[in-house]
Amino acid sequence: MLSTEVQQKYEQMQAILRSLERVGVAYSGGVDSTLVLRVAVDVLGKDNVVAVTGRSPSMADSEFEEAKRLALQMGCRHVVIETNEMDDPEYCANPPNRCYHCKQSLFRAMQSVLREHGISVMVTGTNVDDHQDWRPGIAAGDAFGVRSPAEEAGLAKSDIRELSRELNLPTYDKPAAPCLASRIPYGEPITVEKLKMVERAEAFLKSLGFCECRVRHHGSVARIEVRAEDLMRLMEPSVRTRIDQALREIGYTYVAVDLRGFRSGSLNEAIQRRE
Repeated sequence: MLSTEVQQKYEQMQAILRSLERVGVAYSGGVDSTLVLRVAVDVLGKDNVVAVTGRSPSMADSEFEEAKRLALQMGCRHVVIETNEMDDPEYCANPPNRCYHCKQSLFRAMQSVLREHGISVMVTGTNVDDHQDWRPGIAAGDAFGVRSPAEEAGLAKSDIRELSRELNLPTYDKPAAPCLASRIPYGEPITVEKLKMVERAEAFLKSLGFCECRVRHHGSVARIEVRAEDLMRLMEPSVRTRIDQALREIGYTYVAVDLRGFRSGSLNEAIQRRE
């Protein structure tokens, strides 16, 4: 059963979506966008909702396939668009506002596709906690008039997980899965080859049971982050050897472990230090 506070926020989000009448949801298959999509379908009906997923090398294949399966289960229209951020030199240069250029590409493409469906309103899964980290992509949404019903209703990440569980969404306990480009330090150019190296490396770690992990790409060095409680298992000789061999086969010369453990958005720490 939902807490009274989350129930009130849930009803507020429903009211916001109801007022929008027809929406296109920027849908990645993550915890936040999946909830917004589900509530939009419940409130507006599947004929008035289009889920739009931007496909690019920065989205892991496993995440894409999972998003497709879940959209199919919800019975809504699901449109996949090829975004072209890799054609944008400003994006590929990987500045601190990289996400702005990425989201700008997504929303521009979404706007064009949704127009064909007679939909003018785009919504995202942004929640109130997103403003506690460096998220320049939010500004791109503002420029396109994108709405964020979860944020507008005051839903935090923990609220979204609680509500997702109540609605029997399989994503309620899904670890965060930001784009693969977030593993490359700002200022180091983004290439398809680097993104594929990260994707393969993280897939291998997950195959060993490290469900929440990151492989940060520092040129020839792979810096592994796993949860602090998983560090001892990671350092077991047999496990360590398998990881070292696999990541060197992927293309890394050196494989390192971050002793501070997994931290979502850890590369943003460099921005905070400069500030």
